[in-house]
Amino acid sequence: MRFLCLYRSSKPEGTPPTQDEMARMGQFIEESFRSGVLLATEGCLPSIAGARLRMTGGRFAVTDGPFAEAKEVVGGFALIRADSKEQAIEYTKRFMEIAGDGETEIRQVYEASDAPCG
Repeated sequence: MRFLCLYRSSKPEGTPPTQDEMARMGQFIEESFRSGVLLATEGCLPSIAGARLRMTGGRFAVTDGPFAEAKEVVGGFALIRADSKEQAIEYTKRFMEIAGDGETEIRQVYEASDAPCG
């Protein structure tokens, strides 16, 4: 199974990681890629460089960043492979021990094998 992990830091948006955090995260990412758990990962630029798009009743509304509600700003993502949601949670706990305070939403990615046969 694949899981998308969306990380939201509790640090002010745009706060750079320390050298120690960078080194520890680099090692963790390298290990995770080698083991086959980590499929893809990236950090996001501050929301001032982004936009939100909403469609209601067929009409689009675009809101340019920065976004007022910082706790909703995604700081980065990882796509991982795990045998269960519980395993994905354990992996994410290891990531957050390095990344620091914040929140990670874990969502299982739809696979063709999840579709009902019929």
